[in-house]
Amino acid sequence: MSFIQIEQNAHLATVTLARPELHNAFNDQMIAELAQAFQSLGENANIRAIILAAEGKSFCAGADLNWMKSMLAYSYDENIEDARKLAEMLRTIDECPKPVIGRIHGPAFGGGVGLASVCDLTVALESATFCLSEVKLGLLPAVISPFVLQKMPVAQARRYFITAERFSAAEAYRFGLVSAVESTVEAMDEQIQRWVGQFLQNGPEAVSLCKKLIREVSGVNKDAAITLATHRIAERRISEEGQEGMRAFLEKRPSQWIIAEQGAHVS
Repeated sequence: MSFIQIEQNAHLATVTLARPELHNAFNDQMIAELAQAFQSLGENANIRAIILAAEGKSFCAGADLNWMKSMLAYSYDENIEDARKLAEMLRTIDECPKPVIGRIHGPAFGGGVGLASVCDLTVALESATFCLSEVKLGLLPAVISPFVLQKMPVAQARRYFITAERFSAAEAYRFGLVSAVESTVEAMDEQIQRWVGQFLQNGPEAVSLCKKLIREVSGVNKDAAITLATHRIAERRISEEGQEGMRAFLEKRPSQWIIAEQGAHVS
């Protein structure tokens, strides 16, 4: 039995968390399935964007209770290995070469906030709620913290990590965890359609390399960043895609990679 569903429609893939009866809580199987799905879709040349969605009332409630029960008997080393698998799954989504859009229609708690944090863009229903609830259990949002702190400012983390307060989609939008907030599911899907339409106008290699560039430049000092950036733009200017894009612009014609927006479909 699989805990996720994968649908491909033209150049768009949708990965759906499919444990609605358990609020799409993580266990080791779901973690492995998500890692494999995003690894595979990231390597698929036909895919231009991936939506991460969920069934049921919740987006993701964090850790599954039965999974947590098993952790009580883990040794220190077993806990290290277990946590590493979660971290690697989040990293696989975070570094996926395809744009990832999070569709957050309901509560996102604990690891659910981690999932939202590794999406490039996120749209949330205005009724969605968020919570970093780990301290209520005497635990820490440790594994997800490197990813959450890419989206949540430290000042906000100092509040929500230690209070475990719930916060709204509007608050998540205010500090950058969420890219857009919509009042209806239909409006959420229309926003996703607009983003996908934008991706289909852009060079797919350039989009992938932009994601990599952000990771590289944000992690080094300015001198190293400038050196790295000059090498990256030189590489792109002589690449096949870069040459095609510049020629198309100068010749006032569409680039070869552009796909009509009606080719995209949000399920």
